Amino acid sequence: MKHLLIVAHAPSDNTRRLRDAAARGARHADIADVSVTLKAPLDAGPEDVRQCDAILLGTTENLGYMSGALKDFFDRSYYVVLEEKRGLPCALYIRAGRDGTGTQRAVEGIVTGLGWKWAQAPLICQGEWQADFEDQVEELGMALAAGLEAGIL
Repeated sequence: MKHLLIVAHAPSDNTRRLRDAAARGARHADIADVSVTLKAPLDAGPEDVRQCDAILLGTTENLGYMSGALKDFFDRSYYVVLEEKRGLPCALYIRAGRDGTGTQRAVEGIVTGLGWKWAQAPLICQGEWQADFEDQVEELGMALAAGLEAGIL
C-alpha cells in the first residue's frame, strides 16, 4: 500500500472545498492501493513526510507568497527530511486572487532544494472563484494517487 499525504491550508469555505476536492479525488473508488492522510500545515510535520510516498500541497496566495502555515510546515520539515526524501513525487495547487506566480516560485524554490520531483506542473486557481476549481483540484488529487498506485511516480 502506498501513502499520499495532502498538506493543505484551508482558511475559508472555498479553500476548504478545494482541500476536500483534493482528498475526494485521491480517495476515488477506483484507487484501491493508496491510503490518504489529509492534514493542515500546522498539524503536519517531518514524520508525516517520512511516512508518505507522495505529497500534495495546497496553499492560498498571501501577499504574493505561500501561506504562513505552509511556510511553517516547510521550516519545521526541511532539514529533517532533506536527505531521505529526495525524489518524493509532489504536486501543488494554489488558490490565488491575483496571478499566483510569486506563490508558485516560492514553493518551487523550496521543492527544488528538497530534491522533490513534480508529478505535474502546479495548478493555479486564479482570479474570482469558479466552480470548476473544485473539479481541477479533484482531478489533481486523483491523478497523483492513480500515478502512485500505478507505480509511475
